[in-house]
Amino acid sequence: MKSWGWFGIIAMAAALPLLVLTGYALAPGWSWPEVVPTRLSARTLDFLAGQHAQIGRSIISSFAYSVCTVALTLALCLAPARHLAFAQFPGKRLVEGLLLAPALVPPMTFSMGVHVAFIHLGLVDTMAGVVLVLSTFSYPYMLRALVAGYQSFGTQYARCAANLGAGRMRILWQVELPLLTPAIIAGGSVVFLVAFSEYFLVFLIGGGRVPSFTGYLFPFLTSSDRSTGAALTLIFLLVPLALFGLVDLLVARRARLRGMG
Repeated sequence: MKSWGWFGIIAMAAALPLLVLTGYALAPGWSWPEVVPTRLSARTLDFLAGQHAQIGRSIISSFAYSVCTVALTLALCLAPARHLAFAQFPGKRLVEGLLLAPALVPPMTFSMGVHVAFIHLGLVDTMAGVVLVLSTFSYPYMLRALVAGYQSFGTQYARCAANLGAGRMRILWQVELPLLTPAIIAGGSVVFLVAFSEYFLVFLIGGGRVPSFTGYLFPFLTSSDRSTGAALTLIFLLVPLALFGLVDLLVARRARLRGMG
């Protein structure tokens, strides 16, 4: 089978759940033995229209703290990633394992202790607290991506720039960050998805005062209102897809401007 055939199979497998969700959203009474919905209703659309302000506020808040989490993890991981990529020292594997541990530990195992610490620091019920706890939980994904990115192009470019008189910050800004763009996009995508889809940590640290789309969506997923839950899930999927599409366009445009496309 040719590659386009496999692509078609994968596309249909990915589209099938979306079609089911769309069916539930447009047909609240869809149930067995109907294979295809026969009675459509605008009840869910009317509900979404009536709640558009609250839904929009939740999406904007979730988008904001997710983007801030990506920016903070990038800033925190640049120096450690460069050191882990090029330096050799005793216990390096142990250090790497400890730094990657938050990705392997369930959030609930450390969230209660973090909550107590954030209470003393005055960070609970704040956007800053949510960003900090999400960064603590998701930075290993950015760290691993940046380490791989540094290892992919080595130290030659930075050494050449230093020989030409460039300082450390100029090398970082004009040499390393452009070369790290694929790694930043890969790590940032995972961090964004983790932060945007996280419910428990945002609810615990945000205390309900920091709006989140997952906090708005979760009650509908656990209720009997499958139609509204399906419609909100589709909206939930659209936000990362729209962001990744925008990033792809910006990166392609930048590559064309630099004569790389």
